Amino acid sequence: MEIKENVIVEKSIDFSLSIIKYCEILEREKKFVIANQLLKAGTSIGANIFEAQHAESKQDFIHKMKIAMKETNETMYWLTLCEKSEQYPEIGTLKEDASSIFKIISKIIATSKNNSTHQK
Repeated sequence: MEIKENVIVEKSIDFSLSIIKYCEILEREKKFVIANQLLKAGTSIGANIFEAQHAESKQDFIHKMKIAMKETNETMYWLTLCEKSEQYPEIGTLKEDASSIFKIISKIIATSKNNSTHQK
């Protein structure tokens, strides 16, 4: 059986690893509160996407993907704070990466909703 590549799962895992690295930098600079918030939100995106792959139903899948979308929004908030603060290290492409994930999740949710309305 061939395993199909899942772009959003791979992107979210790569993003989580990037968030972990950035949060380790924040912790070295004693930015513990933001590091903790960003680490939770940023890695939760992938956790919810990963969990959605084994959803109990189409509705459960959509629900988990919506949670991933909310976590992406929260991650964008924390990254914006880091970006705008003069005392924080450069965030690199993390905001663009999060935005890309957000767009893919949005399309997946829209497609899933359309497919479920056509199947009824």
